[in-house]
Amino acid sequence: MDKHTDQKRAVQYLYPPIDPFDQRMMDVGQGHRIYMEQCGNPDGIPVVVLHGGPGGGCSPAMRRYFDPAVYRVILFDQRGCGRSRPHAAVKNNTTWHLVDDIEAIRDALEIDTWIVFGGSWGATLSLIYAQTHPDHVSQLVLRGVFLMTQSELDWFYGGGAGKFWPEVWARFEQLIPEGERDDLIAAYHRRLFSGDMPLETRYARAWSAWENALASIHSNGNGGEAPGEYARAFARLENHYFINAGFLEFDGQILAHMDRIAHIPGVIVQGRYDMICPPESAYSIANVWPACDLKMVTNAGHALSEPGISAELVRAMDRIAAQ
Repeated sequence: MDKHTDQKRAVQYLYPPIDPFDQRMMDVGQGHRIYMEQCGNPDGIPVVVLHGGPGGGCSPAMRRYFDPAVYRVILFDQRGCGRSRPHAAVKNNTTWHLVDDIEAIRDALEIDTWIVFGGSWGATLSLIYAQTHPDHVSQLVLRGVFLMTQSELDWFYGGGAGKFWPEVWARFEQLIPEGERDDLIAAYHRRLFSGDMPLETRYARAWSAWENALASIHSNGNGGEAPGEYARAFARLENHYFINAGFLEFDGQILAHMDRIAHIPGVIVQGRYDMICPPESAYSIANVWPACDLKMVTNAGHALSEPGISAELVRAMDRIAAQ
Protein backbone atom coordinates (compact mmCIF):
# COMPACT_ATOMS: atom_id res chain seq x y z
CA MET A 1 0.00 0.00 0.00
CA ASP A 2 1.49 3.36 -0.98
CA LYS A 3 1.65 6.33 1.36
CA HIS A 4 -1.00 8.28 -0.58
CA THR A 5 -3.55 5.45 -0.31
CA ASP A 6 -2.78 4.99 3.39
CA GLN A 7 -3.35 8.67 4.13
CA LYS A 8 -6.57 8.67 2.09
CA ARG A 9 -7.92 5.75 4.15
CA ALA A 10 -7.03 7.54 7.38
CA VAL A 11 -9.03 10.64 6.42
CA GLN A 12 -12.34 8.74 6.34
CA TYR A 13 -12.30 8.41 10.12
CA LEU A 14 -11.77 12.10 10.83
CA TYR A 15 -14.18 15.00 11.28
CA PRO A 16 -14.24 17.65 8.54
CA PRO A 17 -11.68 20.49 8.80
CA ILE A 18 -12.67 23.30 11.16
CA ASP A 19 -11.24 26.77 11.62
CA PRO A 20 -10.26 28.30 14.96
CA PHE A 21 -12.59 30.79 16.61
CA ASP A 22 -9.72 32.12 18.73
CA GLN A 23 -6.01 32.47 17.95
CA ARG A 24 -3.52 34.33 20.12
CA MET A 25 0.05 34.63 21.26
CA MET A 26 0.44 34.26 25.02
CA ASP A 27 3.36 35.69 26.96
CA VAL A 28 4.30 32.96 29.43
CA GLY A 29 7.40 34.65 30.81
CA GLN A 30 11.12 33.85 30.74
CA GLY A 31 11.27 35.39 27.26
CA HIS A 32 8.77 32.96 25.68
CA ARG A 33 5.55 33.61 23.79
CA ILE A 34 3.43 30.62 22.79
CA TYR A 35 0.83 30.26 20.05
CA MET A 36 -2.59 29.02 21.20
CA GLU A 37 -5.84 28.41 19.33
CA GLN A 38 -9.38 27.26 20.07
CA CYS A 39 -11.81 25.62 17.67
CA GLY A 40 -15.09 23.72 17.74
CA ASN A 41 -17.88 24.65 20.16
CA PRO A 42 -16.98 27.55 22.52
CA ASP A 43 -19.41 26.08 25.07
CA GLY A 44 -18.37 22.47 24.50
CA ILE A 45 -16.38 19.93 26.51
CA PRO A 46 -12.86 21.33 26.82
CA VAL A 47 -9.98 19.20 25.55
CA VAL A 48 -6.35 20.32 25.35
CA VAL A 49 -4.16 18.70 22.67
CA LEU A 50 -0.47 18.15 23.44
CA HIS A 51 1.68 17.61 20.36
CA GLY A 52 4.69 15.37 20.07
CA GLY A 53 8.39 15.89 19.70
CA PRO A 54 9.30 17.78 21.82
CA GLY A 55 9.37 20.32 19.04
CA GLY A 56 6.76 18.98 16.64
CA GLY A 57 4.22 21.79 16.89
CA CYS A 58 0.46 21.50 16.40
CA SER A 59 -1.22 21.30 12.99
CA PRO A 60 -4.73 21.80 11.56
CA ALA A 61 -5.06 18.02 11.15
CA MET A 62 -5.04 17.65 14.95
CA ARG A 63 -8.40 19.45 15.12
CA ARG A 64 -10.10 16.66 13.22
CA TYR A 65 -10.29 14.00 15.96
CA PHE A 66 -13.09 15.84 17.74
CA ASP A 67 -16.75 16.42 16.96
CA PRO A 68 -16.79 20.24 16.54
CA ALA A 69 -20.37 20.41 17.78
CA VAL A 70 -19.40 18.75 21.07
CA TYR A 71 -15.83 19.74 21.90
CA ARG A 72 -14.03 22.98 22.68
CA VAL A 73 -10.58 22.07 21.35
CA ILE A 74 -7.48 23.90 22.57
CA LEU A 75 -4.18 23.45 20.76
CA PHE A 76 -0.88 25.22 21.30
CA ASP A 77 2.70 25.14 20.10
CA GLN A 78 5.02 24.29 22.97
CA ARG A 79 7.98 26.56 23.72
CA GLY A 80 10.44 27.00 20.90
CA CYS A 81 8.48 25.35 18.08
CA GLY A 82 5.74 25.99 15.56
CA ARG A 83 4.53 29.56 15.79
CA SER A 84 5.84 30.06 19.33
CA ARG A 85 8.80 32.34 19.83
CA PRO A 86 11.77 32.42 20.11
CA HIS A 87 12.09 29.65 17.56
CA ALA A 88 14.24 26.58 18.35
CA ALA A 89 15.17 28.13 21.72
CA VAL A 90 16.09 25.84 24.62
CA LYS A 91 16.74 28.41 27.36
CA ASN A 92 13.97 28.28 29.97
CA ASN A 93 12.51 25.33 28.09
CA THR A 94 11.97 22.27 30.28
CA THR A 95 9.16 19.84 31.03
CA TRP A 96 8.21 21.89 34.08
CA HIS A 97 8.02 25.11 32.07
CA LEU A 98 5.60 23.31 29.73
CA VAL A 99 3.49 22.06 32.65
CA ASP A 100 3.28 25.64 33.89
CA ASP A 101 2.31 26.82 30.39
CA ILE A 102 -0.55 24.33 30.25
CA GLU A 103 -1.80 25.63 33.58
CA ALA A 104 -1.46 29.23 32.35
CA ILE A 105 -3.63 28.40 29.34
CA ARG A 106 -6.24 26.67 31.50
CA ASP A 107 -6.33 29.63 33.87
CA ALA A 108 -6.53 32.19 31.04
CA LEU A 109 -9.44 30.31 29.46
CA GLU A 110 -11.20 29.92 32.85
CA ILE A 111 -11.46 26.14 32.50
CA ASP A 112 -11.86 24.11 35.68
CA THR A 113 -11.17 20.61 34.33
CA TRP A 114 -10.42 19.36 30.83
CA ILE A 115 -9.64 16.25 28.84
CA VAL A 116 -5.95 15.94 28.05
CA PHE A 117 -5.20 14.39 24.64
CA GLY A 118 -1.59 13.67 23.67
CA GLY A 119 0.56 11.34 21.62
CA SER A 120 4.20 10.27 21.79
CA TRP A 121 5.98 13.08 23.69
CA GLY A 122 2.50 14.58 24.03
CA ALA A 123 1.53 11.43 25.97
CA THR A 124 4.58 11.90 28.20
CA LEU A 125 3.64 15.49 28.90
CA SER A 126 -0.03 14.55 29.42
CA LEU A 127 0.92 12.04 32.13
CA ILE A 128 3.33 14.41 33.86
CA TYR A 129 0.80 17.25 33.77
CA ALA A 130 -1.94 14.99 35.14
CA GLN A 131 0.33 13.68 37.91
CA THR A 132 1.17 17.29 38.84
CA HIS A 133 -2.39 18.69 38.58
CA PRO A 134 -4.77 15.72 38.90
CA ASP A 135 -7.65 17.91 40.07
CA HIS A 136 -7.76 19.68 36.70
CA VAL A 137 -7.85 16.55 34.49
CA SER A 138 -11.20 14.87 33.78
CA GLN A 139 -9.89 12.23 31.35
CA LEU A 140 -6.69 11.24 29.53
CA VAL A 141 -6.56 10.07 25.93
CA LEU A 142 -3.07 8.93 24.96
CA ARG A 143 -1.45 7.57 21.81
CA GLY A 144 1.96 5.92 21.31
CA VAL A 145 3.06 6.12 24.94
CA PHE A 146 6.58 7.33 25.74
CA LEU A 147 7.66 7.32 29.41
CA MET A 148 10.92 9.25 28.99
CA THR A 149 13.10 6.41 30.34
CA GLN A 150 16.69 5.59 29.52
CA SER A 151 15.71 2.19 28.15
CA GLU A 152 13.38 3.85 25.60
CA LEU A 153 16.14 6.24 24.53
CA ASP A 154 18.58 3.35 24.27
CA TRP A 155 16.09 1.49 22.07
CA PHE A 156 15.72 4.30 19.59
CA TYR A 157 19.14 5.96 19.71
CA GLY A 158 21.29 3.03 20.78
CA GLY A 159 20.64 0.62 17.93
CA GLY A 160 17.58 -1.36 19.05
CA ALA A 161 15.18 0.00 16.43
CA GLY A 162 18.12 0.05 14.01
CA LYS A 163 18.18 -3.76 13.99
CA PHE A 164 14.86 -3.65 12.16
CA TRP A 165 15.95 -0.83 9.83
CA PRO A 166 19.71 -1.35 9.39
CA GLU A 167 20.04 0.69 6.20
CA VAL A 168 18.17 3.66 7.71
CA TRP A 169 20.13 3.36 10.95
CA ALA A 170 23.37 3.35 8.98
CA ARG A 171 22.48 6.71 7.39
CA PHE A 172 21.79 8.16 10.83
CA GLU A 173 24.83 6.67 12.55
CA GLN A 174 27.43 7.15 9.83
CA LEU A 175 27.19 10.93 9.99
CA ILE A 176 28.98 10.62 13.33
CA PRO A 177 32.67 9.61 13.59
CA GLU A 178 33.11 6.04 14.83
CA GLY A 179 34.72 7.17 18.08
CA GLU A 180 31.56 9.08 19.10
CA ARG A 181 28.96 6.45 18.24
CA ASP A 182 28.67 5.08 21.76
CA ASP A 183 26.38 8.03 22.59
CA LEU A 184 24.59 9.38 19.53
CA ILE A 185 22.38 11.75 21.52
CA ALA A 186 25.50 13.49 22.86
CA ALA A 187 27.22 13.38 19.47
CA TYR A 188 24.27 15.00 17.72
CA HIS A 189 23.97 17.48 20.59
CA ARG A 190 27.44 18.83 19.86
CA ARG A 191 26.47 19.49 16.27
CA LEU A 192 22.90 20.70 16.81
CA PHE A 193 24.19 23.34 19.24
CA SER A 194 27.42 24.17 17.43
CA GLY A 195 26.43 27.74 16.56
CA ASP A 196 27.08 26.94 12.87
CA MET A 197 23.64 27.27 11.25
CA PRO A 198 24.34 25.15 8.11
CA LEU A 199 25.88 22.40 10.27
CA GLU A 200 22.99 22.51 12.73
CA THR A 201 20.48 22.28 9.89
CA ARG A 202 22.26 19.36 8.24
CA TYR A 203 22.27 17.31 11.43
CA ALA A 204 18.75 18.42 12.33
CA ARG A 205 17.47 17.04 9.04
CA ALA A 206 19.28 13.76 9.66
CA TRP A 207 17.85 13.53 13.19
CA SER A 208 14.33 14.23 11.93
CA ALA A 209 14.64 11.84 8.98
CA TRP A 210 15.59 8.92 11.26
CA GLU A 211 12.41 9.37 13.30
CA ASN A 212 10.13 10.12 10.36
CA ALA A 213 11.33 7.01 8.52
CA LEU A 214 10.08 4.75 11.30
CA ALA A 215 6.79 6.48 12.08
CA SER A 216 4.47 4.48 9.81
CA ILE A 217 4.06 0.75 9.51
CA HIS A 218 3.91 1.29 5.74
CA SER A 219 7.23 3.16 5.60
CA ASN A 220 9.72 2.39 2.85
CA GLY A 221 12.53 3.76 5.02
CA ASN A 222 12.63 7.18 3.38
CA GLY A 223 12.27 9.83 6.07
CA GLY A 224 12.29 12.66 3.54
CA GLU A 225 13.96 16.02 4.01
CA ALA A 226 12.06 18.29 6.37
CA PRO A 227 12.22 22.07 5.85
CA GLY A 228 15.31 23.38 7.59
CA GLU A 229 13.50 25.68 10.03
CA TYR A 230 11.12 22.93 11.18
CA ALA A 231 13.85 20.29 11.39
CA ARG A 232 16.13 22.55 13.42
CA ALA A 233 13.47 23.26 16.05
CA PHE A 234 12.34 19.63 16.17
CA ALA A 235 15.83 18.16 16.47
CA ARG A 236 17.24 20.74 18.89
CA LEU A 237 14.27 20.51 21.25
CA GLU A 238 14.09 16.71 21.19
CA ASN A 239 17.82 16.43 21.74
CA HIS A 240 17.75 19.04 24.52
CA TYR A 241 15.03 17.15 26.37
CA PHE A 242 16.58 13.73 25.81
CA ILE A 243 20.09 14.66 26.87
CA ASN A 244 18.52 16.00 30.08
CA ALA A 245 16.39 12.86 30.62
CA GLY A 246 13.21 14.89 30.28
CA PHE A 247 14.16 16.96 33.33
CA LEU A 248 12.61 14.28 35.53
CA GLU A 249 13.82 13.65 39.06
CA PHE A 250 14.68 9.98 38.41
CA ASP A 251 14.49 7.33 35.72
CA GLY A 252 11.07 5.68 35.75
CA GLN A 253 9.37 8.60 37.50
CA ILE A 254 6.16 8.53 35.44
CA LEU A 255 5.48 4.85 36.12
CA ALA A 256 6.35 5.29 39.80
CA HIS A 257 3.81 8.13 40.15
CA MET A 258 0.87 6.44 38.42
CA ASP A 259 -0.91 6.12 41.78
CA ARG A 260 -1.50 9.89 41.63
CA ILE A 261 -3.85 9.48 38.65
CA ALA A 262 -5.19 5.96 39.24
CA HIS A 263 -8.72 7.40 39.61
CA ILE A 264 -8.69 9.40 36.34
CA PRO A 265 -10.39 7.62 33.40
CA GLY A 266 -8.08 7.06 30.48
CA VAL A 267 -7.73 5.51 27.05
CA ILE A 268 -4.44 4.42 25.47
CA VAL A 269 -4.32 3.83 21.72
CA GLN A 270 -1.12 1.96 20.90
CA GLY A 271 0.19 0.62 17.60
CA ARG A 272 1.26 -3.01 17.94
CA TYR A 273 4.27 -2.42 15.68
CA ASP A 274 5.29 1.01 16.96
CA MET A 275 9.04 1.22 16.29
CA ILE A 276 9.50 4.61 17.98
CA CYS A 277 7.58 3.96 21.20
CA PRO A 278 7.29 0.16 21.61
CA PRO A 279 4.09 -1.17 23.24
CA GLU A 280 5.87 -2.22 26.45
CA SER A 281 5.50 1.30 27.88
CA ALA A 282 1.76 1.48 27.22
CA TYR A 283 1.31 -2.00 28.67
CA SER A 284 3.31 -1.17 31.80
CA ILE A 285 1.22 1.85 32.77
CA ALA A 286 -2.07 0.16 31.84
CA ASN A 287 -1.17 -2.59 34.32
CA VAL A 288 -1.08 -0.11 37.22
CA TRP A 289 -3.88 2.19 36.02
CA PRO A 290 -7.27 0.69 37.00
CA ALA A 291 -9.30 3.33 35.15
CA CYS A 292 -7.43 2.86 31.87
CA ASP A 293 -8.64 1.11 28.70
CA LEU A 294 -5.73 -0.05 26.52
CA LYS A 295 -6.51 -0.39 22.81
CA MET A 296 -3.71 -2.26 21.05
CA VAL A 297 -4.13 -1.60 17.32
CA THR A 298 -3.14 -4.45 15.03
CA ASN A 299 -1.15 -3.56 11.89
CA ALA A 300 -0.31 -0.06 13.11
CA GLY A 301 2.88 1.78 13.95
CA HIS A 302 3.46 5.13 15.63
CA ALA A 303 1.96 7.83 13.40
CA LEU A 304 -1.15 9.71 14.42
CA SER A 305 -2.34 9.47 10.81
CA GLU A 306 -2.33 5.65 10.64
CA PRO A 307 -5.88 4.47 9.77
CA GLY A 308 -6.24 2.16 12.76
CA ILE A 309 -4.86 4.77 15.15
CA SER A 310 -7.11 7.51 13.76
CA ALA A 311 -10.19 5.30 13.93
CA GLU A 312 -9.59 4.33 17.58
CA LEU A 313 -8.92 7.91 18.67
CA VAL A 314 -12.10 9.19 17.01
CA ARG A 315 -14.08 6.34 18.57
CA ALA A 316 -12.62 7.15 21.98
CA MET A 317 -13.59 10.82 21.74
CA ASP A 318 -17.06 9.93 20.45
CA ARG A 319 -17.58 7.53 23.39
CA ILE A 320 -16.58 10.23 25.86
CA ALA A 321 -18.94 12.70 24.16
CA ALA A 322 -21.81 10.24 24.55
CA GLN A 323 -21.28 9.74 28.29
